Amino acid sequence: MAAFLLGAVLLIVQPQIVPSRPAINSNAETSSQSVQRELLKKTSQKNDLKENIHSNGSCQQLPQTIIIGVRKGGTRALLEMLSLHPDIAAAESEVHFFDWEDHYRNGLQWYINQMPFSYPHQITVEKTPAYFTSPKVPERVYNMNQSMRLLLILRDPSERVLSDYTQVFYNHMQKHKPYPSIEQFLIKDGELNVDYKAINRSLYYIHMQNWLKYFPLDHIHIVDGDKLIKDPFPEIEKVERFLKLSPQINASNFYFNKTKGFYCLRDSGRERCLHESKGRAHPQVDTRLLEKLHEYFHEPNKKFFELVGRTFDWHSFVAS
Repeated sequence: MAAFLLGAVLLIVQPQIVPSRPAINSNAETSSQSVQRELLKKTSQKNDLKENIHSNGSCQQLPQTIIIGVRKGGTRALLEMLSLHPDIAAAESEVHFFDWEDHYRNGLQWYINQMPFSYPHQITVEKTPAYFTSPKVPERVYNMNQSMRLLLILRDPSERVLSDYTQVFYNHMQKHKPYPSIEQFLIKDGELNVDYKAINRSLYYIHMQNWLKYFPLDHIHIVDGDKLIKDPFPEIEKVERFLKLSPQINASNFYFNKTKGFYCLRDSGRERCLHESKGRAHPQVDTRLLEKLHEYFHEPNKKFFELVGRTFDWHSFVAS
């Protein structure tokens, strides 16, 4: 515990270090320093960072890993699967610390208080899928921990758009509120409505560029969300290696539920599936409209593949 307290003090007093790749301009540095001072001010008002220590030896601490997105990419499934590992302590709810101003103003002590109790050998993980597409978040995470290990799970951009719409549609249905058809969002004046927020969230290369201003690519592990759905074990193995965890999760921890149509988890003989809101059927969309969507994402996907140095099997990309 003494080591943790020393680490917390060092976190508060350490000067800001400008990342080596790529360089951040002087305006960004000034903004970063301002944010850092404000955050330190908030924590000092709470008598610096404090551990909430449990009698069993566990405590709440800042996360060492964050699942930063993407929305409707499979973040909940990834967190639940990763939680099978005994060395993972996961926050149950989305914290929204770095993207919601009213939360961020509360300071790091508030953030720590949202974390689960964990033992010294465990990695604390939180997931908030809105982080990936929020412009202010990368710098704020960097100011907290420049060595942060980040997990990003992505799906085919077109499929992600449909899932995005489906979630909002069902949320309205549950409240007995009407909601427009997906065509009304996707089409404007006879053309694809590129201003639709769900489409913007699928322009992965734009958001990835922002993260790479602060974190090197080897600190960001990209999980293939489409493969995680079809065959989760190999993807989770890669996550274990990225986080330098001992290989504890096995293929036997996953089984396909024919009724639900997706993989569920088996942990110490106990079986559990994701919430019924997961895996909902997408709305029927005209084939020509889907083709427009695929065509639109072709160039953005190509830019993303070049940015991260790997490709994904997405409908909208055809090798040239």
